[in-house]
Amino acid sequence: MTQTTNQSWGGRFSEPTDAFVAAFTASIGFDQRLYHHDIRGSIAHATMLARVGVLTDDERDAIVDGLTQIEAEIERGEIEWSVALEDIHMNIEARLTDRIGIVGKKLHTGRSRNDQIATDIRLYLRDGIDAVAGELSRLRQGLIELAEREADTIMPGFTHLQSAQPVTFGHHLLAWQEMIARDQERLLDARKRVNIMPLGAAALAGTTYPIDRHVTAELLGFERPAENSLDAVSDRDFAIEFTAFASLLMMHLSRMSEELVLWTSAQFDFIDLPDRFCTGSSIMPQKKNPDVPELVRGKTGRVYGHMMSLLTLMKSQPLAYNKDNQEDKEPLFDTLDTVLGSLRAFGDMIPAVRAKSDNMYAAAKRGFATATDLADYLVRQGVAFRDAHEIVGKAVAFGIEEGRDLSEMTLEELKRFSSYINDDIFDYLTLEGSVAARNHIGGTAPDQVRAAAQRAREALTRLPAHALDQKDGAQ
Repeated sequence: MTQTTNQSWGGRFSEPTDAFVAAFTASIGFDQRLYHHDIRGSIAHATMLARVGVLTDDERDAIVDGLTQIEAEIERGEIEWSVALEDIHMNIEARLTDRIGIVGKKLHTGRSRNDQIATDIRLYLRDGIDAVAGELSRLRQGLIELAEREADTIMPGFTHLQSAQPVTFGHHLLAWQEMIARDQERLLDARKRVNIMPLGAAALAGTTYPIDRHVTAELLGFERPAENSLDAVSDRDFAIEFTAFASLLMMHLSRMSEELVLWTSAQFDFIDLPDRFCTGSSIMPQKKNPDVPELVRGKTGRVYGHMMSLLTLMKSQPLAYNKDNQEDKEPLFDTLDTVLGSLRAFGDMIPAVRAKSDNMYAAAKRGFATATDLADYLVRQGVAFRDAHEIVGKAVAFGIEEGRDLSEMTLEELKRFSSYINDDIFDYLTLEGSVAARNHIGGTAPDQVRAAAQRAREALTRLPAHALDQKDGAQ
């Protein structure tokens, strides 16, 4: 057994908590990272209580000064967290009472740990979202700049991982940029629902004290107070929504990782990653392993798991707060850590990617990548598309037998398959002619790639300020 009952709630209990239960139910082992946001919320709460006359100005000043000093102690590593005090709230409140006396016990007037933790998590996640948004902007900028550098670099485009049509490497990179741009839009939209303040909902029904929740919301930078006290303390939709965003983002990073891994292999040899993003083998001296994209690809699964964990956590909870919700933090914290780490790795790595343009070009010449261009040429000459498709299929079959690409055949050989083929056909069968012909918005023509990159850069400048800040993340 523990030595005493918990002073924050033990008045009606006749015996101390079982020692194992105390350790099992404590959250201080992981929620201590909320200390900054917990103190920030408490300072705002005390400021509001003084403004409405529940605390005196002297009491408010003592509380604010005490909390400020406690935050400094925490940052210097001078606080010893107590499992007996359960969580970050009671650890800080106990330290405050030790420091300033009975006035410290007045801080909790008009609130509960239920609305306090809901507020802490939202403050923490809001800062985390801003850090993630900044990393997304940095990654997008890196993709845009690399796409501009590689706007003329021709590579094979694939469907079913089979050579399909030639594209430019810059066009491919901008496809990645579009994925990340959608992720950033989702994140910034989710931030609106994070930025609602639960504080003042108290345990579940509100409080009898004359609090002013709009004052507290303004002090903490929230858009508004939550409308319903029951929902305010029990809602974790915002956490689930963040993990849903994170799952989509990690899926996109995983797809990018898969291509980077393929392209660095000897079989493709399309790109080179700097040594600082790779590792070697303990037994094979020649190996250069793309560990960063491989690990990001692997970390995707844990983020998916966290989303399912939170969905399952909430699926059967009656209103209002339940102890189950203590399990919301570790999945959320790890999701944020994983996303920030993965984005930082990609933000550093992508600008350093070096394209092996000769290898890409040679690969694009294999697999009859301009077959569709020949079919389109025949259609413009008056051949029905289905007939053009059959004609080109026969030409490809001939090329396979001869071991030659369409562009390597003579005009006489091509005319065997259709009299509509003339000597201008080679303007369309070259790789350069093929990509240049896709000269429309969204197409792979180099001029269109450069124009798309400029539009993407301009879109970045229109993002809100909190999406551009470079931060280390919520601490």
